[in-house]
Amino acid sequence: MMLLDRRQFAKLVALGIGASSLSGEASGLSLFKPRLVKPPRLRPGDTVGLITPSGHVDQEKIDKCVGNLQSLELKVKLGKNIRALRGNFAGTVQQRLEDFHGMFADPEIKGIWAAHGGSGAIGLLASIDYELIRRNPKVFVGYSDITALHLAILRCAGLVTFHGPVASSSFSEYSVGHLRAILMSPEPEYAMRMAEENRLKAETSPNFSLRTLRSGAAEGMLVGGNLSLLSALVGTPYAGDFSAAIVFLEEIGEAPYRIDRMLRQLELSQGFRQSAAVMLGVFEKCGPPDAEPSLSLDETIDDHLAGSIIPAVYGYSFGHIAHQLTLPMGLRARLDTEKQTVTLLEPAVTA
Repeated sequence: MMLLDRRQFAKLVALGIGASSLSGEASGLSLFKPRLVKPPRLRPGDTVGLITPSGHVDQEKIDKCVGNLQSLELKVKLGKNIRALRGNFAGTVQQRLEDFHGMFADPEIKGIWAAHGGSGAIGLLASIDYELIRRNPKVFVGYSDITALHLAILRCAGLVTFHGPVASSSFSEYSVGHLRAILMSPEPEYAMRMAEENRLKAETSPNFSLRTLRSGAAEGMLVGGNLSLLSALVGTPYAGDFSAAIVFLEEIGEAPYRIDRMLRQLELSQGFRQSAAVMLGVFEKCGPPDAEPSLSLDETIDDHLAGSIIPAVYGYSFGHIAHQLTLPMGLRARLDTEKQTVTLLEPAVTA
C-alpha cells in the first residue's frame, strides 16, 4: 500500500476516490481510480468548443469542422490557439493545453470536440489538470491520436468520453445518427448495428469484412482506441486497463509486422485473457508492403485472436472510416458476435 501525505490525500478526496481503489501492483502502475462520472447531455443550441490537441489544421479544415458541428444544431467556439503551428503540431504543448483547459473551465461550453487527430496528444498527459476536468464534466469527442486523452481522462478523472468522429470527419448519416442518439437523446439501453455501407464496401475492400474469430456474448467496460497509442502508453500511468473490459482497437497505415509488434506489446504487458472481449474495427491501409515477404493482415490478426478464449471479432464499424460508431469510453456495454451488435447498457450522459 502506498503512503500518502495530507496534500495527496486531499487531492484524492477531491476526485472522489475511495480507499478501496488504492492498490499496489508489481508492474509499478498502481493507480488511484476515480468513480465514473458522466457528462450532461448536449442539446440543440448548446455551444461546443473546437480545439486541436494534436496535429495542425488549416482554415479549410476549420471551416469544415464548424459546418459539421453546426449540422448537429450546435454553436461553435474556436480555441484561442486553434490556428497555431509548431512543426506538424497544433502549436506548443502549452498552447494546446491552454485551449484544452480553457474549454473545460468555460461555463458557456457544454461539449468539446477535437478538430483532427494526427500526433502530439500524448505530450499533454502529464500536464493536464484532471481535477479541473472532474469538476467540470463535459462531452469530449474524437478518435485516432485523441485516444491518448480518452485513456488518461478515464484513468485520472473518471470521466466518460467519446471515441467518435473528429469534427473534420465525414459526418455520414450513420455516424451522425449514433452521435445524436448517444450524446443528445440518452436511452437506458442502446443497440448499435454495423453500417450497411461498410458491408457493401467489403465486396471490393476485404479489410472491411466482418470476421468472428471467437463467437459469444460478453459484457464489460468499453476501453480502447487506436492501437499505436494504446501500445505507446504501455508502462505509463495512463495505459488502458483491459481487465473485464471490452477492448476495442483500430489502426491505419501500419504494415502487418507492426500490427503484430503492437499486439505483442499489449499481450506482454497485460494481455487479453482477463478481458471480457476483443473488438477490432476496420484497419485501413494495413496491408503488406509491395514486393516484400509478409503475412497478410488477416493472418496477423488470426495469429493473435483465432485461439482466443473470449469473444473476438474484426471489422466492426469504427476506425479511420466514413461510417463509424461512437463508443463511450468507460461505459458498460454488451458485445454479441451472433447478432453483430454492440449495446450500451446504460446512458452515456446525464439528462
